[in-house]
Amino acid sequence: MNNSVSQAYRIIRSDDDLKQFADRIGCATILAVDLEADSMFHFQEKVCLIQMAGNAENVVIDPLSINNFSPLVPIFKDENVCKVFHGSDYDVRSLFRDFTIEINNLFDTQLASMFLGEKETSLGAVVHRRFGIKLDKRYQKKDWSQRPLPDGMIEYAASDVYHLIPMARQLMKELKEKGRLSWVEEECQYLSGVRPAENNDEPLFLRFRGAGRLPRRNLAALEGLLQYRREVARKRDRPLFKVFSNTSMLIIATELAGTPQSLEATRCLSPKQFRIYGKTLSKIVNKAMAIAPKDLPVYPRRKRLSVAPQVPERIKAIKSWRDAMAERLEMDPAMLFNKALMTAIAVKHPSDIQALYEVDSIRNWQVEAFGEKILRVLNSHP
Repeated sequence: MNNSVSQAYRIIRSDDDLKQFADRIGCATILAVDLEADSMFHFQEKVCLIQMAGNAENVVIDPLSINNFSPLVPIFKDENVCKVFHGSDYDVRSLFRDFTIEINNLFDTQLASMFLGEKETSLGAVVHRRFGIKLDKRYQKKDWSQRPLPDGMIEYAASDVYHLIPMARQLMKELKEKGRLSWVEEECQYLSGVRPAENNDEPLFLRFRGAGRLPRRNLAALEGLLQYRREVARKRDRPLFKVFSNTSMLIIATELAGTPQSLEATRCLSPKQFRIYGKTLSKIVNKAMAIAPKDLPVYPRRKRLSVAPQVPERIKAIKSWRDAMAERLEMDPAMLFNKALMTAIAVKHPSDIQALYEVDSIRNWQVEAFGEKILRVLNSHP
């Protein structure tokens, strides 16, 4: 780690200091941003630190000590200020969830690295490759909600933004030379609009991997188990996975373990978990067993669209072209066109550029850079 980080950063813990910082930093044209959260330690995750660098300042903002974040809102929204993140999806969602902060003019250095064909794109890997500096990652999985935070953790947090601006400038230059800067800018524009998922009182099994393969009665058991896990997690202020693992929930629901003996036989709980929760979990399964067949939940299925028999051949042709193009550009093929988009193009079978623009989820840069080539591929497979 660069020792100058520890000499440069300062901590902001008051509303007045935050306002003064915002007044100074608002004239910057580019800012580096990162954050630390506590999703590994609490039921309701929250942003615990916000790190920002720019205009020769490097600050660590403590959200747990600040009440008014409004001074930062116009800075993040300002289209004339480039906000540099690395792997921004989670950060964008978190800033909106906790502070209603919306971001314009975002530049994601991880995404930029991917569009340059770099294989290892973690922050540590990119910083090491470009600057020969090895970031200290010993605090990566620590509880950022603890107070006071050790100096080492704060310095670690400050170091994550220290290299982002020079790195972003390098990446922008290389992307421009390859004609891909506009590609990344458009993808970043979409990234800036992601928002936290809302449950809207939907069944919890809808967001549970593997639920779609369960019979209806097992699905009822799973829903009861997931509801109970969430209740325990909320009361104990623990992440869901630290109450019961997803694997345990799925095994109990699959086996319909409705007795302590059958539950113990699954061997999916620790002795402590079985001792504390075994009877309750068995009762939840029994309750699901007693539900009338007509009242059992149904996992929603998407209706399969009837497609022309030529569609699979079109997909195969687009994929073959895409893979060859990706190899030529030294990029991950999925960065050019993913499977869902190739399928959508094959189904719509656009006959001209305007029709290609109308394909769901296609980006402008994909049409502008590769539209004519895709149409030629489709025309060769009518």
